[in-house]
Amino acid sequence: MHISSQISLEQKETQKLLDWAAAIADSDESIFHKGQRLAMRLGTYYREDGLTEVGFWTPELAGEVIQTNRDIFLEVFTPLEPLDYRATQQKITCRRDCVELCQQGEFFWGVVAGMRPGTREEMGSLYWLRYCDRLQGQISIIRDVLAVSMPYGVFGPAELYDVDRLQRERKDLAYFEANSVAVGTAVKPENRLILAEPDSELPRVPAPLNILQIHIKTASPEGTLAGLAKVYQGISDKLEAGEGLTPAEQNYVGYDALQLLPIEPTIEYRLEGDNRHHEFFAIEPSESIETGKIESGLEVDIVLRKAKTQNWGYDVPILGSAATNPTILETLRPDELIDFIATLHNFSGGAIQVIYDLVYGHADNQALELINNQYVKGPNMYGQDLNHQLPQVRAILLELQRRRINSGADGIRIDGGQDFRFFNPLSGRVEQDDNYLLAMSDVIQEIGDRQRLLFTIFEDGRPWPEEGWEMSSTYRDLIELRPESYQWGPLIFAHNTPALKGFWDYKWNRITEVMFKGDRWITGCANHDTVRRGNQIDPETSDINWFLGENLTEVIQNAYDNPATTMWVYCFMPGLPMDFINALVRAPWGFFRNTDELYGVKVAAEEVGFLDWQITPALYAEPWAFKQLKALGFDDLDELKRFMKALNEALIFTDYDLAKTADICQKCIDKDGVCPVEPLEKIGENEHQKFLDALTVSKLKTIAMAFMEDGHEACRVSHYEGRVSAQLSNFNLLLRQYRREHSWLRENLQERDRFNRISEFDITVFYGLRTELVDPESDKIPEQIVMVAHMGGEPTTVTLADWLQLDLSQWRVAIATPGLELESTAEALRVFELRDGQGVILEAMPQGADSPTD
Repeated sequence: MHISSQISLEQKETQKLLDWAAAIADSDESIFHKGQRLAMRLGTYYREDGLTEVGFWTPELAGEVIQTNRDIFLEVFTPLEPLDYRATQQKITCRRDCVELCQQGEFFWGVVAGMRPGTREEMGSLYWLRYCDRLQGQISIIRDVLAVSMPYGVFGPAELYDVDRLQRERKDLAYFEANSVAVGTAVKPENRLILAEPDSELPRVPAPLNILQIHIKTASPEGTLAGLAKVYQGISDKLEAGEGLTPAEQNYVGYDALQLLPIEPTIEYRLEGDNRHHEFFAIEPSESIETGKIESGLEVDIVLRKAKTQNWGYDVPILGSAATNPTILETLRPDELIDFIATLHNFSGGAIQVIYDLVYGHADNQALELINNQYVKGPNMYGQDLNHQLPQVRAILLELQRRRINSGADGIRIDGGQDFRFFNPLSGRVEQDDNYLLAMSDVIQEIGDRQRLLFTIFEDGRPWPEEGWEMSSTYRDLIELRPESYQWGPLIFAHNTPALKGFWDYKWNRITEVMFKGDRWITGCANHDTVRRGNQIDPETSDINWFLGENLTEVIQNAYDNPATTMWVYCFMPGLPMDFINALVRAPWGFFRNTDELYGVKVAAEEVGFLDWQITPALYAEPWAFKQLKALGFDDLDELKRFMKALNEALIFTDYDLAKTADICQKCIDKDGVCPVEPLEKIGENEHQKFLDALTVSKLKTIAMAFMEDGHEACRVSHYEGRVSAQLSNFNLLLRQYRREHSWLRENLQERDRFNRISEFDITVFYGLRTELVDPESDKIPEQIVMVAHMGGEPTTVTLADWLQLDLSQWRVAIATPGLELESTAEALRVFELRDGQGVILEAMPQGADSPTD
């Protein structure tokens, strides 16, 4: 292992950096453009000459007049021994070095010698700023918001990483050579641009034909990027060798792009009131460190724990958003993300794009512990509003995005576009910050000396969450401003509950919008948000479509992986279809996180519908399933349901007072107690549930944590791969291939096209006729497609010749849903029956082809 010499500040190089920063500050550029240029040199950058540039934005320290009673220094921990990146816990010895940087206004700058860069093989120097206020007797830590590697979570130090080497060694450089433009020799950091100019000729990544949405933590047995790369590499090897795929493997292919749920670091579990606890990085007691003494060469012992955070990805503190969540890195090396992306770009069946889900519209409240208060402007429904209007914050957020996408993504999905708001003093109104959203679409990606712009998706349901938003939202504000972009359409936005009776009939007005102006909408039925909404349907008060299944689990699985719906989306609907791997594999899905000590019980209780909709007694009885809850005494699924429902009602009754809730639940458990909440029934009288005796707040939190972690494990798709229906996976793959062969279907329906419904006696059937739009001067004969899909209700008789005035002798069956046996004869097509979830696609026969016989 290479051990560097003592870390020190290089005075001459530091002065050059200070002069550069001063020149920027004194220039005639706008405040925002100055902020952009400064932001690009914040954080740490390992240079070719072996030195490391360091920059921190610390506005909280700029206003101090008396600075003699404080110490601010870069604290560096360099491992003195190799690490086992896969170890759950290990103790290592590090050398601690302290370097005093140079303050210039709101910034600290320095060029440092001796810091070790991280590589695939070796852990780099770990660092943060330590701030010691001698007057107040306070010692605090300032973290690197722009770090590219945070192997021990957001409360641990960042790692210096050799990013240039990482990029040079990536295995998909040929892919970028073919899909970007060269900008000559590598541009120096101080001369790079963040945003494309309005007249930029940089190429933009074209839109894919379809997307598969994936949550890394549950999409492979390992729950890591390396694990998912292994899945795709295995499939790629099979395809290259001409081998067949398993039904489960078929669900991963046939897609142009993968959209990953957010992969940046999320919040972490923190005990209430404990601001010094670092769960994954713990320094053994040291007087020098605890007193903030500036001392170099000290050897310290540090306990490292592999991060075990589980989160769906949207609870972000903003800090480290350019880094990758260490819980999805099997190796803790940033190379793992690059390797995963390269596996997709080099996929033998054709390159697969990678789309990042970016969360910059809000920050979790935990951000208040991690970043300075200039980044936030006050609370919102998620936690904190980000201060996008402050020029330096705006510049840093865009720089965070630039570093994030420079790992090699092809597209971005911008979460919660409706949340980017600000008060405009000129108009006196709260307005949407569309300029910032559009700027996110124009961030330049740079891989080596290659540059390009990314494909962009906006999620924007404005005026959500205002009352009546679902009817008033157009879902078009941003694609009207940026026509080459896409937005989530009204059928894939949050409130999509096809398990309800008459759902598709109720949505008819929105459906017709999709059909005639949805070419720039993301379409489909299942995603991380909609399936969760499905879990929230109260089966006791809602009208369920029982034609979808005999129990709630069958109903929700058939609702979000419905052959008729998928056929309609892929073979008839315009726009860009997106599927969700959990729905395709028919694995459960819910909102699970083990990152919240304060609200953990509340969040767990609110997810009680997951047990009703997603978990069957047979699944609960599996040896691998719900191990922690079983260890606590919840051996029976119904018993767990009763308790969680009681817990939820008690929380509401007590206004989320955990102590009062524990008392109520105890009374409902005790066979002699009186349950104070009506109509709350007794939870049970299981004498073996000793854990529930004398129920306390601590025990409630233990139950909530077990529920969250067991629920998360229940969502891992590998548990269900052996149960995937070959017939259904074959059918879904066929639909994706059909879309690829008929790419014109992504365009809007025209006036001559037809799309209608049968809606009577609680039956909903969609049907229509589409004709390809071709150049009138070409010799191409337009393709024609007929679709009919039973979307809900009793079996019904279909008479397409009457509905669409067709000569059925000129049509043949192209695709029929599984179980529907339908011959391509005029007689068979004249009258036939469809059941809920069944449908058929007909194609007009080419001129001169033999007609079906009667």
